[in-house]
Amino acid sequence: MKAVVIRRYGTAEVLQYEDVEQPTIKPDQILVKIHASSVNPVDWKIRQGMLQLLTGYNFPMILGFDLAGEVVAIGSQVKRFQPGDAIYGSTTLPGGAYAEFAAIPENLAAPKPTNLSYEEAAAVPLAALTALQALRDQGNIQAGQSVLINGAAGGVGIFAVQIAKALGTEVTGVCSTKNVDLVKSLGADRVIDYKQQDFTQETGPYNMIFDAVGKRSPSDCKRVLKPNGVYITTLPSPESIVQSVLTTFLPGQKVKFILEKPNTKDLLYLKELIEAGKIRVVIHRTYPLQELAAAHTESETERAVGKIALAQPVVDIAVTST
Repeated sequence: MKAVVIRRYGTAEVLQYEDVEQPTIKPDQILVKIHASSVNPVDWKIRQGMLQLLTGYNFPMILGFDLAGEVVAIGSQVKRFQPGDAIYGSTTLPGGAYAEFAAIPENLAAPKPTNLSYEEAAAVPLAALTALQALRDQGNIQAGQSVLINGAAGGVGIFAVQIAKALGTEVTGVCSTKNVDLVKSLGADRVIDYKQQDFTQETGPYNMIFDAVGKRSPSDCKRVLKPNGVYITTLPSPESIVQSVLTTFLPGQKVKFILEKPNTKDLLYLKELIEAGKIRVVIHRTYPLQELAAAHTESETERAVGKIALAQPVVDIAVTST
């Protein structure tokens, strides 16, 4: 099969499109013919070697966590899926979705939302699960409360705005001038243009501040957070890690960071919201898999609006079971 592999950590130039062996499945796995995947910042951070303590040096390595495609084989213990099913879901560390096929655990996949294309569906899992688990699980946000989302036009932010509204909260989105109208269209009750106004200097206060781009520290946000409010970031820093430990045991404001945990239950929840029209997907641009280096380079600018999708090559598939 075709895949994009890396044989060492480095710049986007280390991404090579080549022939590799097709994966085999374990009893609890499904083999997916991937129609689309997407780029997340964690992908190029792994490629750069920033997470090598977790990913190791087992090269060649195929990156990519998000995928959407068709089940072509199932393991002997698989109960939820049959060959021919259209699914979306996630791979495990360090990835594997930048390929024609991937073997993934059954419990990391769900039926694809019927109203999404494969490219749109592949843009959902990691980013939307991060937003959902930050807001609902880490933040325990409740209907009627106020949420500020920093980076509201980014890959995680677009989903955070919509999920926060679906949960019944009052949403303030922070983005650049050119994305104000988009964030409003996603349902934000109020939008702050960070080029014109610093949200940390406002009167506030918010029940929750979700820094979806990891740009503002807990100390920056403390003044506009309610006395029992929660600050959550997608990018742990020494300050946020220390504060998360300390605030666990102290009354008052809490500091947390989100590490997404893919699972079928949450993917099904997102599917319901998507099919009910409460979440739409914003695709910044779609690249063919062969141009993954260019997709990574664009993602690294951190200026993409929404998600960068990857279209996979179409190959003939044989539907089987094991």
